[in-house]
This record gives sequence, C-alpha cells and structure tokens, in this order.
Amino acid sequence: MGTFDLVEKMGHEQVVYCHDKNTGLKAIIAIHDTTLGPALGGTRMWDYASDEAALTDVLRLSRGMTYKAAVAGLNLGGGKAVIIGDPRKLKSEGLFRSFGRFVNGLSGRYITAEDVNINVRDIEHVSAETKYVTGISSRPGGSGDPSPVTAWGVYCGIKASVKERLRKDSLSGLRVAVQGVGAVGSYLCGYLAKDGVKLVISDIDQAKLQKIAAETGAKIVADNEIFTADVDVFAPCALGAILNDETISILKAPVVAGGANNQLQDETRHGKMLREKNVLYAPDYVINAGGLINVYNELVGYNAEKARNQASSIYDTLLSVFHEAEKQNIPTHQASNVIAERRISSVRSIAGLRNSYNNQPWVRG
Repeated sequence: MGTFDLVEKMGHEQVVYCHDKNTGLKAIIAIHDTTLGPALGGTRMWDYASDEAALTDVLRLSRGMTYKAAVAGLNLGGGKAVIIGDPRKLKSEGLFRSFGRFVNGLSGRYITAEDVNINVRDIEHVSAETKYVTGISSRPGGSGDPSPVTAWGVYCGIKASVKERLRKDSLSGLRVAVQGVGAVGSYLCGYLAKDGVKLVISDIDQAKLQKIAAETGAKIVADNEIFTADVDVFAPCALGAILNDETISILKAPVVAGGANNQLQDETRHGKMLREKNVLYAPDYVINAGGLINVYNELVGYNAEKARNQASSIYDTLLSVFHEAEKQNIPTHQASNVIAERRISSVRSIAGLRNSYNNQPWVRG
C-alpha cells in the first residue's frame, strides 16, 4: 500500500516529513483530525527498523489521539510526531530546536509534548523555536511531567474495569501485573500499592524493577512470564502491540487495563479474541487519557488538582464504553470508537451549519 493510500485509509488531514542534515533530524508529524480543535500529541524518539515502520506508528498514534481527545470530552484534535533514531546517540539541542522549527511552521495546527524517550529538557529545547509546546515545567503555568496524572487515570480505569468485570468496589487484596515500570508504570505501582494491591512486575530495566519491588513489595517476573501470571488485572505500561495471537492465548487475567498505547497488534482480530475469551479490555486511548488531560489543562490555565480530578472521570468514561459495548454486542475498543466518532460527527455537523449560515447573503449584510 502506497503512502497516500495509507494516509487516506486512516483518515489523516496532513503528514509532514522533516529532515535536517546538519543535526541528523529525521521526523514525521501526523495530523489526523482537527474538527474539535488543534491536534495535540507527544513526540517520541525511536530507532525504527524502517521509515515505513515509523510512518505506520505515527499514523496509528495520531489517530488514537483524535479518539482519545474526543472520548475525554476535550476540545482537541489528534496528532503525533516521531523522531527516527537512537535516542542514546542522536539527541542534541540542535536536533530538537530544528524539530521545533518544523512544528512552528504548522502555525498551531499541531501542538507537541513529551512521549517515549523524550524528556522535559528535550521539549524545552523544542520550545526555544515554537510556542506550540506543552508539558514544560520551566514555563509559567507549565505542567511538567504528565506521567503522575496519566498513571492516576490508569488507576481510576483499573477500578472501573474491576467494578465492571469482577463486581468489586475495592482493589484491596487483588493481584495486578504491571508490564513496564517506567514513568507511568512506576507511579501506577505506587497508587496500587497504597490501595492494598499485590503487585507482579516486569521490565527490561533491572534497576527499576529492584527499586519498585523495594518500595511496594512487588514480585518480579521475567517479561515472558507476565502474561501467564495468576492475577486479576494485566496492566501493560510499556510499548504497544503486546496483545497478539500468542499472548492472548496464554493470558490468564480476566481484565486488561494499562497505560501503553496501541496494545492490540491487530485492532479488529485481537479485540474480538479478547471478547471471545471473556477478557474485559479497557481501550488504551481511553484509560491512558490522563496525560492528554494534563497538558490540555496547561493550555487553558494549569491547575494540578483540577487536572487530577478531571483524570478521575476516566472511571465514568470507561463504564460508559463498557455499557456501549454490551448494548451493541461489540468489542470495547469498537465501542469507544463509536463514542468518539459520534462526538466528532456532531461537532462537524454544527460547523457545517455554521458555515452554511455565514454564507447566506443576509448574514454578510
């Protein structure tokens, strides 16, 4: 499938390729839909196997941001950016400032923030060249690292999922397997441990694992054992595509609710597989919307307590998704898409009516 065919299939408005020979910058910015507002989504840096793999990732991620904002009730569209290369070797002030100039050239259609392998310092370099940046702690009104709010939203989403699937109002005594104890996963472990949850954790970083285990009493297992752990909830908080033919077949948990993006390797097939196995899946872009909620609050006037309280609404949002799935007899990820598309469609129709009204001769006077 050609690039334009892929872009058209996924419904994107704009895809921008960015290149700067002097700094080694190779990046792709994808703007999916701006019906509800400017496209907001983080920038991640990854050493992709190919440019095609980077394009596929950024297109999926940006589309997910559109749905995430729509379901969360935010006046934002969906966008995402990927910088191609090894973050351990390629990072520099010049590279991020060069990227910032490309972001600035979009004149506010895309607003960026941090994502995988991008920290607050990197984003501050981007902000030297553009104002279309969020999540900067040094800027007055900046929110800084969104991970605590993202993790809080995931924690609330786990509570909603447990309420729906296990009919329990409390997490105390339950067993939760957290795959990935990075920025979001580590905060999530802290919230869960305070609630009396028995944790099982895995990660490629042994130092992080030891630290979290010491703080929470979590049991450490190998990454390939996390799927077969005898737990109530599996919470993937690493990279995507981890719900696939192999892992779903061995998964023991009756609930999947975690912070990773694009958890379903194949949205249609693997969402259906989970449903057929009677595993309740909390759609990733719904449960991990806390980070987007956090940076959105920065745009409208940041208040940490307000952002956290708004992220708590993920509990009710997920219950609505579960009920929609039950009503329509469809997988939960499809139900969340329906809710998102319903809101986008309603706003798009209002915009059409507004344009039609403004074009009438009596309006122009």
